[in-house]
Amino acid sequence: MNGSAGATRVALSPPAASSARAPAPPGALAGPRWAGFWLGAGLWLIPVLISSTQTYLFLQHKQERHLSFLAAFLWQGLPWLFWALMTPAIVWLGRRYPLERKGFPRNVAVHLIANLAMAPGHVALNALTGRLIGQESYVKAPFFEVFHKILGMYLDIELLIYWGLLAMVHAADYHRKYRERAVAAAQLETKLVQAELQALKMQLHPHFLFNTLHAIAVLVRKQETQASVRMITGLSELLRMALESAGKQIVPLKQELDFLDRYLEIEKTRFQDRLTVRKDVASEALDAEIPNLILQPIVENAIRHGIAPRASSGSVAIAARREDHRLVVEVTDDGRGLKEGWAGEASEGTGLGNVRARLRQLYPGDHRLTIARRPEGGVLVTVAVPFRPAHAPAHQEQRRAHG
Repeated sequence: MNGSAGATRVALSPPAASSARAPAPPGALAGPRWAGFWLGAGLWLIPVLISSTQTYLFLQHKQERHLSFLAAFLWQGLPWLFWALMTPAIVWLGRRYPLERKGFPRNVAVHLIANLAMAPGHVALNALTGRLIGQESYVKAPFFEVFHKILGMYLDIELLIYWGLLAMVHAADYHRKYRERAVAAAQLETKLVQAELQALKMQLHPHFLFNTLHAIAVLVRKQETQASVRMITGLSELLRMALESAGKQIVPLKQELDFLDRYLEIEKTRFQDRLTVRKDVASEALDAEIPNLILQPIVENAIRHGIAPRASSGSVAIAARREDHRLVVEVTDDGRGLKEGWAGEASEGTGLGNVRARLRQLYPGDHRLTIARRPEGGVLVTVAVPFRPAHAPAHQEQRRAHG
């Protein structure tokens, strides 16, 4: 009864405002906002009915008089209402102090204190309700005597209720996190497919193929057989490596650099002496894991926007090293630099936008992608991700795919 009265006060407007507002539609209490309320009320009604029925039948069996089912319902229902009202606080505490490895002793202590603080309220309401309905054993004895007796008898029940609610909070949160990870993994797979398609699009772009085939034709006309064979081999190797890595989210840095080498060999043949590539990769960084096809769009941007527009020669440098617990990869060029009006992330194209989105999903809050002008000219792009050895690629792939 008290629960329904509280709901009425929430649903009705003050008298002064009721005449000015239109009446609530018939389904106002049936929308998604109220779904959680009705679900919680229905769940809490189950122990109330079980406990009330058990009490009523037990006292009838003992030939207790003057106890109707309504009295038994009030006697058991009001104390359960206390725990229903405490549920939001327990949910907040469960999420604020989760029972995880980090901070486990402290969080357990917090929940024990909260449990011991809430239990007396439930017991006091039980003792007070027993007096109000006229139970003889509750009326004859002093209130605090009844309170201490009930608290001593049912302290284990108080612990069971609190920690049972806490367990349900954790179960619901873990289920929600599992679904979020599943959705994130599905989105990550989509981003990976887009990256692979973007790389294949670059490789199979008519302009790219035309320039590559034209370079091969020039070499053939010059009867530079070895060079033309290298070009054809490089193109086939590039396509083969792209297809073989399909579906992989994480690869060793060495494998990513091998793919770049095939791509750069073709580009250096196209630009001849106009393109110089330098690499400075620490040996300990070669086995570190890095997102698949994450560097190719960055290097492509450096060549397309930094080197291609120039009549003179230019260079692209790739450096990788370990800094504490991070793998840091830098791609620099000495081209014309960022365009005027560059607005950071808002000015990024499809390639860099895809790189940034994949990093966010693979390493949420634990990565860095920066694009900056170099004082001496050109652009510096820096990628920093957690340093993790890629000794077991298959296991790492599965672990990263599931968050």
